[in-house]
Amino acid sequence: MANDALDVNGNTNNGGTAQIAITTRGSDWLWAVTSVMTVATFVFMGLSFRVPRSHRVFHYITASITLMAAISYFTMASNLGWTPIQIQFVRNNPKVGGLEGGNREIFYVRYIDWFITTPLLLMDLLLTAGLPWPTILFTILMDEVMVVTGLVGALVRTSYKWGFFTFGCVAFLFVAWNVTWVARKHAQALGPDISRTFLICGVWTISLWFLYPIAWGLCEGGNVISPDSEAVFYGILDVLAKPVFGALLLWGHRNIHPQDLGLHIRDYDEVPTRTGVHEKNGVTSHTGVNNGVTNNGLIGTNGTTATSAV
Repeated sequence: MANDALDVNGNTNNGGTAQIAITTRGSDWLWAVTSVMTVATFVFMGLSFRVPRSHRVFHYITASITLMAAISYFTMASNLGWTPIQIQFVRNNPKVGGLEGGNREIFYVRYIDWFITTPLLLMDLLLTAGLPWPTILFTILMDEVMVVTGLVGALVRTSYKWGFFTFGCVAFLFVAWNVTWVARKHAQALGPDISRTFLICGVWTISLWFLYPIAWGLCEGGNVISPDSEAVFYGILDVLAKPVFGALLLWGHRNIHPQDLGLHIRDYDEVPTRTGVHEKNGVTSHTGVNNGVTNNGLIGTNGTTATSAV
């Protein structure tokens, strides 16, 4: 069946027309990325049924990332979720308006996607590293600053957009520092399996994220490449940063127990007790271990015992 998305949803929106917009080829590519994201979501959810419910946190987070991305790319492939913005830079290339200039199609839905999925990506990484919650939350806040300033900058017609771009880059450098240095130190302290998984996924993610500001400068910012090329650039980055990242992460987590990361998740058929002991089907598991020391006279991983007063 022919792709009629651009015929159904034209290039006029919000009272303006975008002369610089995706073509049917660009829409076809976006549909392909939609398919990749959708298949990845089903695969990640399917893999979650192979582990106990209390071990599925990373499967659920990763599947949520690709699900949101699938919705976002469905919207863009349908030529929806955008607004026309007058370009700042007039180029000779007719694919970006030529000497006549005009409005460029800015997909704000892409930033809605990133506003939801990049914090989830960071949750996957930082929970793997066992970072404290205050550090995780502040890192996510800086990530949100990065995404919001990117969106505002893309919607600004004047050179002031580069001020927002600068704010976003500074926020990104903070995120990169926390992932590559602070979180890496925490992951190393948790053992070789955790450290290896975090290092692979962390380096993969931050290396890809360094390319996003370049894409922004060539597309929404500088109007250097066409919307079709923009779709390919961002699409490749998103596929590598989401489905491929998710596959690497879940493969690394196959031998990692959530409790190794300080995540004590109780299933509905486990009976909680005040001492942190969970009983399930007659089997008792101890989840109150902290640095090898447990409460209520239970023996910790380093063989020490702490007895609490009753």
